[in-house]
Amino acid sequence: MNEVFKRPSFDLRRSPFEMMEPLRRMFEGDMESSSIRVEELVDGNTLVVRAELPGIDPEEDVDISVAEEHLHIRAQRQERTEEKGKDRYRSEFRYGSFSRSIPLPKGVKNDDISATYRDGVLEVRAPLPAESEQEPARKIHITRG
Repeated sequence: MNEVFKRPSFDLRRSPFEMMEPLRRMFEGDMESSSIRVEELVDGNTLVVRAELPGIDPEEDVDISVAEEHLHIRAQRQERTEEKGKDRYRSEFRYGSFSRSIPLPKGVKNDDISATYRDGVLEVRAPLPAESEQEPARKIHITRG
């Protein structure tokens, strides 16, 4: 009989919990699209954007830029685990790129934007421009023609 049909399609030495790992990661969001989860808020006169980036070296793996009134955050992650036992060796790695673009209010000065990283959270602060004199909203009457 052909060897392909004799071997099971999965490794019987793995525990049922190990075999469920990809499914667990999918439901926890680990396999979701390459998007970064963010929180946006206004603190006084500053727009604050917080991005979840645990396990990342901000100096090596994160790129922040501003273009066309958008804040662009790009990150990459590489993670590897190894298990060595008496009759067993198992290695698993995960890697990927993640990005997110957040629109900025008109008038934000690129030179005033700052970023910090602490406890797996990237925080970007952008001072908001002063409110300019704007005409009040007015209703436009529609005429039938």
